[in-house]
Amino acid sequence: MASYLTISHSHQQHNSASTLLKPIRSATIAHQKYVTASLILAFINDPIMRWMYPDPYQYLAHFPRFVDVFGGKAFTQKTAYCIDGYSGAALWFPPGVEPDVEPLIKLLEQSIFESDLADMFAVLEQMEHYHIKESHWYLSLIGVDPTQQGKGYGSALIQQVTTQCDRHRIPAYVEASKLANVLFYERHGFQAIGTIQAGKSPPIFPMVRQPQ
Repeated sequence: MASYLTISHSHQQHNSASTLLKPIRSATIAHQKYVTASLILAFINDPIMRWMYPDPYQYLAHFPRFVDVFGGKAFTQKTAYCIDGYSGAALWFPPGVEPDVEPLIKLLEQSIFESDLADMFAVLEQMEHYHIKESHWYLSLIGVDPTQQGKGYGSALIQQVTTQCDRHRIPAYVEASKLANVLFYERHGFQAIGTIQAGKSPPIFPMVRQPQ
């Protein structure tokens, strides 16, 4: 059974972290509700999330729990980062850390339409196939408030960890949910390794970044 699920990522300009209007800082469990609020805004037009949760109430009711189940370990691992003021956030998983499968499956069974479950689980199975097995950093969730996009925050949130990847010679892995995001990640050294799609699901593009 698959262990991973894709998330969309905001298309940001490639600005240096030193030129940001607001600094990046670590986000702890105490900040989780504020980070989640930021991600709710960031993912409101995400193809995958809105395929899973097409109804507005359904999305608002279940997406916060999804953030906790799928990306919550970043807070306990101290590898969650946010823009000061919660304009955006990235939930990174360090090597050896993965989302818990059983709570994720349970949440999906309880929260998405039954007619979409077969396609959803087929997507998850394909993701398990593509997800790299070697030690790596995994970008589980990243997003920027739509009113704050285009300021380089997305790039800075990625560089927060990719600089470590280069220093320690460790790859990074991410899943992009639209072609615009593929181009964004390519500018940061990621390369697409395939396409994932099942039934009515939007396409997903698994991507790997080798240390540079």
